[in-house]
Amino acid sequence: MLIDPHAHMISRTTDDYQAMAAAGVVALIEPAFWVGQPRTFVGTYVDYLSTIVGWERFRAGQFGIRHYCTIGLNSKEANNEELAEGVMEWLPRFALKEGVVAIGEIGYDEQTELEDKYFRLQLSLAKELDLPVMVHTPHRDKKQGTTRSMDVCEEMGLDPSMVIIDHNNEETVGEVLQRGYWAGFSIYPSTKMGNARMVELLKQYGSERIIVDSACDWGISDCLGVAKTAQLALQSGVPESTVRAVCYGNALAAYGQSGQMKESDWLEPPAIDQRTLYEGNSILRGGRDPVIEEPGTLRRKGLQIK
Repeated sequence: MLIDPHAHMISRTTDDYQAMAAAGVVALIEPAFWVGQPRTFVGTYVDYLSTIVGWERFRAGQFGIRHYCTIGLNSKEANNEELAEGVMEWLPRFALKEGVVAIGEIGYDEQTELEDKYFRLQLSLAKELDLPVMVHTPHRDKKQGTTRSMDVCEEMGLDPSMVIIDHNNEETVGEVLQRGYWAGFSIYPSTKMGNARMVELLKQYGSERIIVDSACDWGISDCLGVAKTAQLALQSGVPESTVRAVCYGNALAAYGQSGQMKESDWLEPPAIDQRTLYEGNSILRGGRDPVIEEPGTLRRKGLQIK
């Protein structure tokens, strides 16, 4: 069984859900993020958050995958102060909804004053609600931005065991682990991390507090990043216990601290019945025949990495 703890499924097709389920993904986490087109008013952000706590959760379940999400104001749009102020008013209401496992992804993009302001405000919210935090680390000046993110978390009184620092690379992982944080790695082609590099890091650092995700989104990315990394690691001689920890157990331990994510969610899942409607809508288009299965059917047929 696999968990992808960072997947922007609102940008993906149903084929991706089917492929992930067949590869052994039983659960995923969808962080709130930037959708490419800048939002111009808070209502569009509210509808987006409603989608990832509602429709997308339903859609994943129709393909046998349990869907969770994180709620937050992303760093890029924190630079639109009018929008950011409006979003901040809405976040507490969404953060308490079923299936929300963290505040995130939040942090720095260009490391501006406004990004710093809203990062700190959201850390305070996470602390108040006793929720984990998913931290996005910047693409530029990554090492400095990663160190600064942890410095601010500590200034704000966050326990490192409640914080997942994501998008790590070879430059950042040592400090993140040494300071007691969870270290996320996004297997994202050509930019964040490749899975061959990831295997070498697993050989060096082992499994403690390391988490593998795909970060798949609307860019050139791979929804099977976790599954392919697990296979490559096993083929490269990485112990099975290590692979299971970084591709399943550690994500459950980190985000399970929210109280919203439990192994029984996917070990005892509801039956898939694609006749089911969500607010009057079905995932089926054009009169397609529905899939109606007994609980666990997809997982028994699927590729499992034990």
